[in-house]
Amino acid sequence: MAASPELEFQSLSTVQGAAMQKPKTLATAATVAPTTFVTFLSGTVAISTITPPILGAHLLCFIFTTNQTGQFLTTGNISQSTTTATVNVPVFLTYDPSTNKYYYKT
Repeated sequence: MAASPELEFQSLSTVQGAAMQKPKTLATAATVAPTTFVTFLSGTVAISTITPPILGAHLLCFIFTTNQTGQFLTTGNISQSTTTATVNVPVFLTYDPSTNKYYYKT
C-alpha cells in the first residue's frame, strides 16, 4: 500500500532544512506534478493542470527559466491565464481544495 501524499506535506513547507529535497526542474507540459515548494520550469508548453502534491490547501512557487507567452491556461485547474512569463521571477500559486483550483497574482 502506497503512503498517503499527505505524509509528504513538509516537502512543501516554506521553511526547509538542509536535509530536505532540493528544488526540482520540470519541463513544462499540459500537466505538471511538482513535489517540492520551489519548482523550476523550463520549456515553452503552456500549463493547464497542476497535479496537487497534497490534497489540502497549500502554496507552490514556480520559477520559469525560459521565455514564453501564455504560461497558464484555464482549461484545467488554474483559475486564470496569463500572457507572459518573466524568466527567473517567482510565481506563487495558492491551492483551494474547495474549488480544486490554483490562484495566483501576476
